Amino acid sequence: MRWDGQALDADDGALPGLQRAGFVRTVRTPEFAGTAFHEVLCKSALSHVPAASHVPFRWTINPVRGCGHRCTFCFARGTHRYLDLNTGEDFDSQLVVKVNLVEVLRAELARPSWKREHVALGTNTDPYQRAEGRYRFMPGVIDALASSGTPFSILTKGTLLRRDIGLLQEAAEHVPVSVGVSLTTLDDALHRAVEPGAPTPRARLDLVRAVREAGLSCHVMVAPVLPWLTDSTEHLDAILREIADAGAERATVFALHLRSGAREWYLQWLAEYRSDLVAGYRRVYGDRAYASQEYQRWLSDRVRPLMHAHRLDGGWDRDQRWGVRAAAAHDVGQAAAPVRTPAQPALF
Repeated sequence: MRWDGQALDADDGALPGLQRAGFVRTVRTPEFAGTAFHEVLCKSALSHVPAASHVPFRWTINPVRGCGHRCTFCFARGTHRYLDLNTGEDFDSQLVVKVNLVEVLRAELARPSWKREHVALGTNTDPYQRAEGRYRFMPGVIDALASSGTPFSILTKGTLLRRDIGLLQEAAEHVPVSVGVSLTTLDDALHRAVEPGAPTPRARLDLVRAVREAGLSCHVMVAPVLPWLTDSTEHLDAILREIADAGAERATVFALHLRSGAREWYLQWLAEYRSDLVAGYRRVYGDRAYASQEYQRWLSDRVRPLMHAHRLDGGWDRDQRWGVRAAAAHDVGQAAAPVRTPAQPALF
């Protein structure tokens, strides 16, 4: 959603693209060195998802635009263009924060017209990125949704969610609540290279355990699968085994989605990290956001028996269909993509 659709009276001295975004001030603090928080007043906390998107929810909440996880592949990077900011370093460090989010959300949920439809958090940027430690939106968001009788789900790679597990347990007594955790790799070196601001893979697996021990529903998104980096049978088998051991009820596996904004930033990173893979990526993706159908079928065939072996395949076919449609329509999922290993067809 464009920020000018949420505008209040703005400070004419705001940064480019923020003039009509309800701009209040820019904050920089020593504990967030290199990061600027551009605080804005929003007119709406709930974002409507068009029915044509084919996702199983119609509403989302995104407290912050931009993300300190700094994942090179983040499909939401292109949204920073709406603020006249770039999709690379600006997305990582110029964060736009809706400081009145909880107040506005409570007012929206109290409207007689609100039908208590499912609300999804984490469909664009992560609600439990480090900025949440400063602004503490989520306790108020959780309370507002639960007290209004609104079911909700959270997708995150932020271990800060552990702070709110008690609140989520209380909310689950009143409304359906589910938690999803995103996990890309178990390789610490690759993790530090491709998602340097995100919690470690082991910390996220511990988060899955904590969520399940609290009696909450939890699934894991193995996403995005990175061609030639994380799509080997060995890697997929190992990550699914760890996910099952952590207690997750199910998993979904999606390949890398290179939408405009993410595409340029990720391929720039890849050229520096593994320049030998760039030509292969161009074969698999061409000028598309999604990997070729051949690659997606290849990945699906590789993953299916592993999912079954680790008993994580509940809803596998449904989630595959949903993930591809969602990524195409609403930046929610990330479409599949494979990797060439010695056993991989020359097709790729």
